[in-house]
Amino acid sequence: MQEPRDPVHAAIEPAPDDVYDVVVVGSGGAGLVAGLATAVAGLRTVMLESGSLVGGTTAISGAGIWIPANGKARAAGIADSQADALDYIRACAPDGWQQAEDARWRRLVGEGAGMVDFVEAHTPLRFDLSDDADPYPLAPGARRAGRMLSPRPVPASAVGAWARRIRSPHLPHLLTYQEVRRLDAWHHPWKAVLKRLPQVLIRLLTGARAQGTGLVRGLLAGYIDAGGLILTDARAMSLQADGQGRVTAVDATCEGGKRTLHARRGVVLATGGFEHDAERRKAHFPGPVDFIASPPTNRGDGHRMAEAVGAELARMGEANIAPAIPARLNGTFQPLATFHHREPAAILVGPDGRRFVNEYLFNLGEVLLQRDPVTGSYRHLPAFLVADATMLRVSPIMKHFLRADPAFVRTAPDIDALAGMIGIEAAVLADTVQRFNSCAERGCDEDFGRHVDPLAPGGISPMRLAPLRKPPFVAMPFNLTFLSTKGGPRTDDRGRVLRPDGSAIGGLFCAGVAMANPIGTRAVGSGTTIGPNMTWAWICGRQIVGDLRDGERHEHEECEERRHDVIR
Repeated sequence: MQEPRDPVHAAIEPAPDDVYDVVVVGSGGAGLVAGLATAVAGLRTVMLESGSLVGGTTAISGAGIWIPANGKARAAGIADSQADALDYIRACAPDGWQQAEDARWRRLVGEGAGMVDFVEAHTPLRFDLSDDADPYPLAPGARRAGRMLSPRPVPASAVGAWARRIRSPHLPHLLTYQEVRRLDAWHHPWKAVLKRLPQVLIRLLTGARAQGTGLVRGLLAGYIDAGGLILTDARAMSLQADGQGRVTAVDATCEGGKRTLHARRGVVLATGGFEHDAERRKAHFPGPVDFIASPPTNRGDGHRMAEAVGAELARMGEANIAPAIPARLNGTFQPLATFHHREPAAILVGPDGRRFVNEYLFNLGEVLLQRDPVTGSYRHLPAFLVADATMLRVSPIMKHFLRADPAFVRTAPDIDALAGMIGIEAAVLADTVQRFNSCAERGCDEDFGRHVDPLAPGGISPMRLAPLRKPPFVAMPFNLTFLSTKGGPRTDDRGRVLRPDGSAIGGLFCAGVAMANPIGTRAVGSGTTIGPNMTWAWICGRQIVGDLRDGERHEHEECEERRHDVIR
């Protein structure tokens, strides 16, 4: 990398005529990668962030990124290929998706490894493999390891004064994603820190942070160093188009008033989801909502602006639905995404008081979103998590953050009293708990197969089951919680925004969860939000720069041709 420029000066100095080559809207992982790709190529790039802090949801995440056939896996001797990754995505996708999404899947698996190499070449970021397995290990093309990456810690000095202007997480990202997994920091936070004490002390002294903080720091440092500009508190309001319908400018509201930022080469929408747009969210997700765990700037600005210039919106019913608990962050209410439903002595029950799912199901959000085909109402909502006293005792982090809303947790000395608190028939809930306890004692969940784990020895994990016996008993709402929606402007395999007739809107691109995401609610890995989001941003940037050509051949395309030759 070149010697870094003064980051604050470089990032806030606008062009005097507000004419740029590229305008990027949004400063999360997708926006930063798109900006990095165009700024490194020498294009005059400006990024608009509607809030005062940069980084979006990426900054508060664990920053696991799913990138198949990456160079890190190859260097570690892990065999993988783009063709296998494509087979895996196809096998895991919902029925009917392949015909519509296959071209984008091909592009995605073909560009991810190159994106990682590019980011490492032009930023301080260095990625390491995690031991995550693909969550559908029996599907064709799945891998037991090698597709999940996460960044090493990045010091605060990489971004100078901008370190204080990156959105902060609930808990400082002192441990890497890999360390959090390996040391079970959720249940044993102090033990995890003690086991990595020398590294933690060094990180405290240098201000180094990993996970989402580190990822955003590294991308931001590379973007600024390449000459990229950032305007915070600059909310994009509308797009301007010329007589041929090509997008040429963004109208924004900034601290100094309204401004028009002209884009000679293109506009990239990377504004996140629309979950904080109450009207649009209710139109597509009318069920009970517990929390929205993303930053409040995810208001669907990109969706609204793209729609106004003729874009087709698609996949609007797709979302990252995951559990969360009430929490406060820097004095503000900000829910914290968790996996508390996977405690051994915990179950999920629907409004009838019965279990309805394997609580360890990877894509649990799909089940929560299931609707009755006749009434259209959600089949399993309102739902509740029911557990015994063990859950709070073994989760000190959870117990700490639940203080933000003590009423969220209902406790009772017995199951009958708990049922009355949550409006469920006592006899039914008691029967449900008794049946689960019986299953737990035998180590076999006969109803939903929760004990089955293809990655465990013998394919069985009885440790997933423990009876609910220790009072007080606990219940918490378990309805829809949004990490992000995943519908938006439909794009082609080059990130170009499309009209309903399939034609591309000139000069307009979209990446991340702002787009009609080709991997929807049914994720294919823990990092199949951030990883693909960064890859789509890289694709948009390459298309704008002119590096993405029709004549490009990828490994998976060659494999497909070989398969067709065999068939013929």
